[in-house]
Amino acid sequence: MTRPVIAAIAAAIVLVLLAGASLFTVGQTEQVLLVQFGQPIRVIQQPGLHAKLPFVQTAIAFDRRLLDFDSPSEEVILGDQRRLIVDSFTRFRITDPLQYYQAVGPSEEGIRARLNSVVNSSLRRVLGGETLLNVLSAQRARIMALIRNQVNREMRGFGVTVDDVRIRRADLPEENTQAILARMKSERVRIATQARAEGAEASARIRADAERERTVLLADARAQADQLRGEGEHKAIAIYAAAADRDPHFYAIWRTLQAYREAFGAGGAARLVLSPDADFLKLLRQAPVPAPAGNTSPPP
Repeated sequence: MTRPVIAAIAAAIVLVLLAGASLFTVGQTEQVLLVQFGQPIRVIQQPGLHAKLPFVQTAIAFDRRLLDFDSPSEEVILGDQRRLIVDSFTRFRITDPLQYYQAVGPSEEGIRARLNSVVNSSLRRVLGGETLLNVLSAQRARIMALIRNQVNREMRGFGVTVDDVRIRRADLPEENTQAILARMKSERVRIATQARAEGAEASARIRADAERERTVLLADARAQADQLRGEGEHKAIAIYAAAADRDPHFYAIWRTLQAYREAFGAGGAARLVLSPDADFLKLLRQAPVPAPAGNTSPPP
């Protein structure tokens, strides 16, 4: 291989190395800060292929998307002196790479540590003036807006814009939780006892009303039955009287036979002490004699 060929190959390799060191790509989700010997030169936010001085300038890429930061749980004292364990998260984006680089450097760890401090301070400051009821009610949106605005103001000097700060979970400390649960249990027991007492009172009232109605119904039924029985007896007496007036002789015989049925029809258990010639046994000694025509008086 001749020297000109070797020189050409070496020149091509050098050109490739220079091109690789001088060209870089900016992605759609990136923004690049060009630094020369540690000093910022310019910010590139347009995606595509860009050039820089090889071995002199360095391209530092920053994510331009919305980033998440989860704060560790912190115990906060509220305005009503309640203690609350707050677990929050923050969404932010890098809007000024130059300011960000000058404030915290090229990595995200620095800004996350700063965010943790600022968010916790804002949480304590804002929640310290709010009650537990406000934190757990619809007022939370207003509270979180206050916290977000405070954090955003403090983080502007770092080239960062905070889009949102939210409380993921808000729990009471374990000892407070047990006390609240015990109080809730006692309250439920009180409500249940009151409900049972009211139910027993309503039951007794219903039973008393039903018993009173039963007594009234029975009294009315007895009165109606006595009235009907009296009317029936009155009609029966009237019928007996009419029958006796129509044929006293026949009526006397029929009444005597009815007396025999009642006296001797009790299964043979009835006992009568009478003389053989007693008038009660007259129809047993001889058959009844028909009454003469026109004679309606009872037989002797």
